[in-house]
Amino acid sequence: MALAGKTVLLTGASGGIGSELCDALAKSGASVIAVGRNEPALAALAQRHEDGQVIPLVADLAQPVGRERAVEAARSLSPSPSIVILAHAQSAFGLFEEQSLQRIEQVFDTNLIAPATLIHQLIPMLKAHDRATVVAIGSTFGSLAFPGFSAYSASKFGLRGLFEGLAREYADTGLRFQYLAPRATRTAFNSDAVNGLNGAMKVAQDEPAAVAAQLVAAIEQERPRMQLGWPEKLFARLNGVFPSLIDQNLKKQLPLIRRYARS
Repeated sequence: MALAGKTVLLTGASGGIGSELCDALAKSGASVIAVGRNEPALAALAQRHEDGQVIPLVADLAQPVGRERAVEAARSLSPSPSIVILAHAQSAFGLFEEQSLQRIEQVFDTNLIAPATLIHQLIPMLKAHDRATVVAIGSTFGSLAFPGFSAYSASKFGLRGLFEGLAREYADTGLRFQYLAPRATRTAFNSDAVNGLNGAMKVAQDEPAAVAAQLVAAIEQERPRMQLGWPEKLFARLNGVFPSLIDQNLKKQLPLIRRYARS
């Protein structure tokens, strides 16, 4: 699928991966509605490109009014977006019992409820195109639940399940669903505690521009699912087939994980 000439609705555009993804989409010739919460970052993003190629839209997608704003913006364009990329996310590193209920609700509202309700509202618009695509930017933790990220992992597991179900539900139509999962990426999305844990566990981190390039290639190739990075790809598969192996390995790491989760 060529991106040139397409209109894309991109959420999370003011984030580390999202901003690089917006740049890569624009470089490929797409027009982008860039949705995010950081107004200055969105304005700077729009200024980097030709007039009108990147349309900034400030909206908090965890709130119904923010989702409605994004939907109305998409419907108002002609042509309307035939590609929707959901790259927004709420982080949540910490021990589950020590996190507030408000924090847990925010994670699920942002990472799962917002994508589900946005897709539901946008499907009639997308079905008006001969071919349309919805992409979720997931996470390794959507295939491999990790201590200290229980709520976050659950939200990403749910997102992966949503996209797997929708891909099968619309398999005989022109509407496609892709779930693309980066591994750890070097952005401000990660707190100092997460960066400390990644360093202690020797977890590789990718640069956001490199991740964005791989995501755009996967979208163009119409890959239904993809896990980025090695050995993360192997670990995700092992967790699906031999989860006890992952259980044993992570149990040994619990003291280290707890230390950083409480820092």
